[in-house]
Amino acid sequence: MSSGIEPSGPESTIAAAQQWFRPSGVYLNTASCGLPPDPSVEALLEALRAFRAGESDVPGFDVPVAQARQQYARLVGVDPGRVAVGPQVSVFLGMVAASLPDDAEIIVAAGDFTSVTFPFAAQRRFRLREVPLESIADAVGPSTTAVAVSAVQSADGRIADLDGIVTACRTHDALSILDLTQAAGWLDVRAADFDVTVCSGYKWLLAPRGTAFLTIGRPELLDSFVPVHAGWYAGADRWDSIYGLPLRLADDARRFDVSPAWHSWVGAAPALRLLADLGAPQLARHAVRLADSFRAALGLPPAGSAITSITLLPGAGERIAAAGISAAMRAGRLRLSFHLHNTQHDVDAAADALRGLVVLD
Repeated sequence: MSSGIEPSGPESTIAAAQQWFRPSGVYLNTASCGLPPDPSVEALLEALRAFRAGESDVPGFDVPVAQARQQYARLVGVDPGRVAVGPQVSVFLGMVAASLPDDAEIIVAAGDFTSVTFPFAAQRRFRLREVPLESIADAVGPSTTAVAVSAVQSADGRIADLDGIVTACRTHDALSILDLTQAAGWLDVRAADFDVTVCSGYKWLLAPRGTAFLTIGRPELLDSFVPVHAGWYAGADRWDSIYGLPLRLADDARRFDVSPAWHSWVGAAPALRLLADLGAPQLARHAVRLADSFRAALGLPPAGSAITSITLLPGAGERIAAAGISAAMRAGRLRLSFHLHNTQHDVDAAADALRGLVVLD
């Protein structure tokens, strides 16, 4: 399925892609929920019309699932055979956590999103160490079993020291487990560099909710995790393994697949094609330029992230609403996120609405 966009240079390609988005106002809330491009909406409407008419091609839903898997692999720089599909990040991390030994030492970032931390805490058999984000690499030692951290923090857009974490984990033979939910789609990150990555699709990947990915960085790790959610969709030949034993799972990361919510993946495939065609480096340049331009307009230093978080003075909320700006309050601060569909006009509108109402901390 084509995105309908032919690459023709960094700026013109971004501009061409923006024609597929239709926000009603200034939408700066991708970190909560991404905007679907037109090809995704059109594919969903077509699938829903067939659903209503009783004309759905059930085996045919494997096609958008396979397309989404392939395009996500392109975007994050990993072989498609290392990618599993499922509904949510916490489902995959729960599987990983269930496969770790008793009394494992797990290092997590203080204040990280709980879909990253709760699957490990809920086991009640690990030693969890919650450390500041900037100290994670230094905290890894001989007793560390795994590091589980978001590449980009949901609350404020801070980026983890990914190179430092990978080096520290390799030095001490610890698993590097990375959540890309607030990163993949704008941050140029290679999933193959990490032992495990997970990512929900409904934010920066512009897909419907109910889409998520798992990647396994090294082939030898495939047998390290028990596919506790295994069902027919994890079978080596899924349409020939829907009844009876013996167990016959796929020999690659598909063994960790969770049966997909079909229509969600219909919408996911075109969005991921669009993002993969543009490429992470170009998406990162665009998003960070806009976010830092917004910060500069308010007298704030650059942060180098597509997500920015600011403290507001009283009355700012009313100004934001009156200006038609969509953003989110997280951890007591206003969180704004800049993605593919955003332009300098959005930056100027948000800065004008907030000028004089921001605490310069």
